[in-house]
Amino acid sequence: MAILISHVLLLPNSLACLSHAPTSFPWNRQSFCAFKSLYRVAARGRYPKEVNQMEEAIVDADKFRVEFLRVLRSRRSGEVPLNVKHTEPVLNPLIQEANPPTFSKVMASCPKETSCNLKDLLHEENLHLTTEEGEQGQLPILIMSMKESRQQKRPGIVFLHSTNKCKEWLRPLLEAYASRGYVAIAIDSRYHGERAKTKTTYRDALISAWKKGDTMPFIFDTVWDLIKLADYLTRREDIDPCRIGITGESLGGMHAWFAAAADTRYSVVVPIIGVQSFGWAVDNDKWQARVESIKPVFEEARIELGMNEINKEVVKKVWNRIAPGLDSQFDSIYSVPAIAPRPLLLLNGADDPRCPVAGLDAPVSRIQTAYQKFGCPENFKFITQTGIGHEMTTEMVKEASDWFDKFLCESIKE
Repeated sequence: MAILISHVLLLPNSLACLSHAPTSFPWNRQSFCAFKSLYRVAARGRYPKEVNQMEEAIVDADKFRVEFLRVLRSRRSGEVPLNVKHTEPVLNPLIQEANPPTFSKVMASCPKETSCNLKDLLHEENLHLTTEEGEQGQLPILIMSMKESRQQKRPGIVFLHSTNKCKEWLRPLLEAYASRGYVAIAIDSRYHGERAKTKTTYRDALISAWKKGDTMPFIFDTVWDLIKLADYLTRREDIDPCRIGITGESLGGMHAWFAAAADTRYSVVVPIIGVQSFGWAVDNDKWQARVESIKPVFEEARIELGMNEINKEVVKKVWNRIAPGLDSQFDSIYSVPAIAPRPLLLLNGADDPRCPVAGLDAPVSRIQTAYQKFGCPENFKFITQTGIGHEMTTEMVKEASDWFDKFLCESIKE
């Protein structure tokens, strides 16, 4: 089928990365929808200079995706056919904290349609999606939507939890978005929730990755799952494949950022207190707070390396072992611009020690340049909330909600 697009020279570069993707992706309506935001500006009578700038941005993004997917593939246990099975709801979700919380007032603040019997109107699905061989290749999924809207294609949003939490923790967000007509999806990240057996499962997985170098439990393995999840979501009858958003808090924000950079089928992106520069933190001695969040693996590395304390050398070696390239070629300055021109909202605390905003000066500048090259600077926004550290706030939840409503309910419709 011939598809006429102005400046068709843009097509080969952007489609080249698909040959490295973990699944076949035929050139049909679905794939055209996934890429149409890349080419929309190309049909507006741009001048050759502007076209060259767009082509440059696309080539940069393709180079990132090709290399990142190569690294993701390097530690896979074996590819398997996409398979989904229905499971039972989780009655006692596992949170890997000594004194796990039971309620999030911040998430409960998410805007929702008022209804005295909302629980009765919601449809819930519990699934397992096979993403690769092995126990961790079973991806637990929780989906919520309104019963009355299941017969029509709706925008979907993937929600990602923070460290040690689980998909059930996100239920207030899922219910709120579902009440407003979205298909709301949450997963358990690697070694979390249903994929964990004890309260030390995630910690143990990080240490094992340091020792063996055979898995990437910090960010990267879950990104592989999210690529496979996109395969599944774009095939569902109730989800518009052109309107799939992704968001997450903290670790979930990192997952959202990298998944969207790797897979253009995530069309609107909102990482919350997740985007940071790992390389800048190492170079500027601002790595301590991030290291503290998963300290056991760094402590294990320190002992094995014969160091008296965790220092810059230990930090760099751990990143290179458990998430190769995280502080170099895949850092935010290179990965986040690959999301352009899709709508992107970054939400951070101005005083967040784990995601220092000073380290985002260069990445944000590069991101803004990428959106300018595509001619849609309004598709990117960076908000830092004054006086806030590493915490998601009600203001952030509201900003994210407004962003999704703006771009998933209006701008991306056929």
